[in-house]
Amino acid sequence: MKIVPFGDSALLVNFEQKIDETINNQVLSLYKQLQKVKEVTFLIPAYCSLTVGFGEQTSLKALSKQIEELNKKSQSTDLNLNPRLIEIPVCYDAPYALDMNEVMEKTGLSRQKVIDTHCQETYKVYMLGFVAGFAYLGSLPKQLFCPRKTEPRKEILAGSVGLAGLQTGVYPANAPGGWQIIGRTPIPTFNPKAENPTLFKAGDAVKFKSISSSEFEEIEKQISGKTFNLEEYYG
Repeated sequence: MKIVPFGDSALLVNFEQKIDETINNQVLSLYKQLQKVKEVTFLIPAYCSLTVGFGEQTSLKALSKQIEELNKKSQSTDLNLNPRLIEIPVCYDAPYALDMNEVMEKTGLSRQKVIDTHCQETYKVYMLGFVAGFAYLGSLPKQLFCPRKTEPRKEILAGSVGLAGLQTGVYPANAPGGWQIIGRTPIPTFNPKAENPTLFKAGDAVKFKSISSSEFEEIEKQISGKTFNLEEYYG
C-alpha cells in the first residue's frame, strides 16, 4: 500500500494496481473502517485505490499513519463486508437489446445462452464512476467477453445494461457510451432527489433476472404511477 497527497484536501491510497477481487476487498475493508474516522470528509473507493478527503485542520502525517494502522488491522482481522444482494430485472428483447446480435457474433453464443450466462452470475460492485451512479460490475463469465464498440453512441438510455470486456453495468442516466447493450431494466438506479441517490454501493452484490417486454412495461407503468415499491431496492 502506498499513500500519496491528492490535491490539498485529500490522500490517494494505492494498492497493487490491477483488477482483482482480493485487492478490491482490501480497498473496501479500509473504506469501511475510515467511515468511522471523524477527520475524514469523503471517501471514494475504486478498483485498487481509495481517495480519502479531509478537513483543513487535519494533519496529513497523522492521518496517513492512522490509515496505515487501520490497513494493518484490516489485514489481520476477518472483517465481514456484508454485501447487500440486489436483484435487477432486465428485458433482453428488442428494442432494448441494441447490440444483442453483435454480442452473439463476437461470443459465438445463441441469444438465449447470452441471457442465461449473464443471469447466472452474481456480480460484485467494484466501484462507481464514469457518470454518477454508474456501477462497474464484475466479473463476467469468460464466455461473454466482448470488446467495447469501435464507435461509441452519442446517447444510451438510462437503464440500459451493457458489456465491456469482462465487466457489465447499468447506465444510470442517458449518457454517451461504447458498451455493448444487451438489455434494459425499468428500475431507476440513480435518483438525485433521493436521500441516497445511487442504488448501487461499492461492495454490493448484483444479480440480473430476465423479464419479458410486457413485464418491463408493467413495472415501468407502476414506477410512473408511484405504485411500485422502490424501497426494497433503495432501502
